[in-house]
Amino acid sequence: MTFAPADEHEAAEIVRAAGGPFDIVGGATRARFGRPRRGARLSTAKLSGVVFHEPAEMTLRARAGTPLAEIESRLAQHGQMLPFEPMDPRGLFGTEGEPTVGGLVATALAGPRRLSAGAVRDNTLGVRLVNGRGEIVSSGGRVMKNVTGLDLVKLTCGAHGTLGLITEATFKLLPKPRAEATVVIRRLDDARALEAMARALASPFGVSGAATIHAGMGREWPRTLLRVEGFEESVAYRTQRLIALLADFGAKHALQAEDSQRLWRDIRDGAFLASPSERAIWRASLKPSDAPAALAALGDIALASQMDHGGGLLWFSTDSTLEAAAAVRSALENFAGHVHLIRADEALRQRAQVFPPLTSALERLTRGVKASFDPRGFINPGRMYADI
Repeated sequence: MTFAPADEHEAAEIVRAAGGPFDIVGGATRARFGRPRRGARLSTAKLSGVVFHEPAEMTLRARAGTPLAEIESRLAQHGQMLPFEPMDPRGLFGTEGEPTVGGLVATALAGPRRLSAGAVRDNTLGVRLVNGRGEIVSSGGRVMKNVTGLDLVKLTCGAHGTLGLITEATFKLLPKPRAEATVVIRRLDDARALEAMARALASPFGVSGAATIHAGMGREWPRTLLRVEGFEESVAYRTQRLIALLADFGAKHALQAEDSQRLWRDIRDGAFLASPSERAIWRASLKPSDAPAALAALGDIALASQMDHGGGLLWFSTDSTLEAAAAVRSALENFAGHVHLIRADEALRQRAQVFPPLTSALERLTRGVKASFDPRGFINPGRMYADI
């Protein structure tokens, strides 16, 4: 059964009258992320449209079911963008439909520009949601400000809809860069790639993306990539200075315009890892300086990988087996950070730890927060942890 409320008041009535759990659905583009779904579908399909867009104030508010493509098209007309490069998950998950605002906030999957612009939670100014009690809750506003007590906006971002049905979200915007270029350095091993990126990121040349794509992912050799964005003349100047700065690493040329944009879209969306589709995909969030050691610890477990150094992320694929999942957790348990199973078949997502294991203190806190928002446990139950 699918419920598709026309507004948040109807959504609240549906939740209050519920006799069982709900599976919140937007564009269904992230269907293989999180533990297996169950319950009647609660769809945001009719909760669509931009509530307001204030170009001069660089803010936008949209309903949860609004397609991201619609928002990005609107912003492009004003030379603006969402700062965090929202991921398009369809290629990685093999899904159709349209990514939506609700899915963006719920999963908080951002792109390589986190380095300079922050993540989803850093640029989300406000949210409205219907909690498990059928109450309409609003938090935040149109501006960034200090928060005393529970920050519902940051709590909701990345909660995978377990605290309630997100109905609206407000975002901070940024001007869209007029130009971009990517310095490409070939055939660096991980240690040298880390040195090159550290030097680039410490420079005054405004690097907005830093990544390494390993051999076998589009080319037979590894590529270290450094992105520069801004006005045309500034990008041209900074790119040349960056090439000169990294000459002893082998920097010689840069990709321009659409070639650069296409490459970073593929990094953002995990396109280099998407095939073969039966593999499990993992994302480790850790110190950039730990990424080479973490990859070495994984050894042959990791079948393909890329390092998003700017965002502190190591993406890699493995066999989709419980044994491989256990080996991943064991190999990375001594590194500070956390590891998510981003994509896997339903059987593995049912049995393996999809999200980072909770300490006893964090489990008590998580259960308490969940109970305060959803005392009956009806909203996306078990999506992140089996019995929460």
